[in-house]
Amino acid sequence: MKILFGIQGTGNGHISRAREIVPLLQQYGELDLLVSGTEAEVSLSQPLKYRFHGVSFVFGTNGGVDNWATWKIMNLRQFQRDLRSLPLKQYDLIINDFEPVSAWACKLRGVPSVSLSHQCSFVSPKTPRPEKKDPFAQWLLKNYSPTTYHVGFHFERYDTFINTPVIRSEIRQMETSDLGHYTVYLPAYDDKTLLKYLSAEKEVKWQVFSKRQKQAYKSGNVEIFPVNNEAFNKSLASCTGLLTGGGFEGPAEALFLQKKVMMIPMKGQYEQQCNALSASRLGVPVVSEINDKFNGHLNHWINDSKKIVVDFPDETAAIVDKLVKQYTR
Repeated sequence: MKILFGIQGTGNGHISRAREIVPLLQQYGELDLLVSGTEAEVSLSQPLKYRFHGVSFVFGTNGGVDNWATWKIMNLRQFQRDLRSLPLKQYDLIINDFEPVSAWACKLRGVPSVSLSHQCSFVSPKTPRPEKKDPFAQWLLKNYSPTTYHVGFHFERYDTFINTPVIRSEIRQMETSDLGHYTVYLPAYDDKTLLKYLSAEKEVKWQVFSKRQKQAYKSGNVEIFPVNNEAFNKSLASCTGLLTGGGFEGPAEALFLQKKVMMIPMKGQYEQQCNALSASRLGVPVVSEINDKFNGHLNHWINDSKKIVVDFPDETAAIVDKLVKQYTR
């Protein structure tokens, strides 16, 4: 059997989840990997068959998307050439983690494909959304990476096709501790902004993982590190809590490790707003942005010892097995 797995390369969550799923898929036949996108720092250990530019957004420095930088890297002509180049007929199963090139190639040629992603959980009207609707954002979530079938992941099982998060084996097997520091991953804020507010909490040690740094350095009670999977995992395993954006995989893994979590979803990023709402229903504090009131929220979170207990069982192998058996052509 030949399988194509298309993976989104914007942000690190999709690649991180794929690191767990790829070895499972390889047990069922010959697996070709496709990645599109430009904003991931982590990578797969397996070689890629296809590497495309894709359609990505660029993180800004003040809590949102850098729209001008995003527009500048858009290349829709290349996108069209890439989706026409894929030899879809040779594959018995095409799986997609919010990856637009393979998804649209399948849609335009009438080839079935399967979402295996967090984003496809929003196909269900039962998945939480903010009261203030954003019709364009909802349309984009639905049409960015359209597929025939859906196998979703979210913080809770909101619908029959939605599973709890994939927690990587390297996270499940970690020995945890509490060395007193807080881990920070807020790629939509620049280091200068983070230093300003985190330095004010002088009794707290912060380990910040930055998309903008190539070398680690320290400023007072704040350490800044370049993004690195192993270093981040080590920091997370030994931290008191995680301060992060409105992503999915990072908060899910922190909750699994029974770490405190605070989320700051990106401005204008609808999916992150939805994720933050879902997490808040579990008890995770959510802050809308970093501003003059931020240190008050931060101080309250630091002094709150309440732990959130989640049940994220190890079902990834069973989910992959069911998907392969059910959707192979």
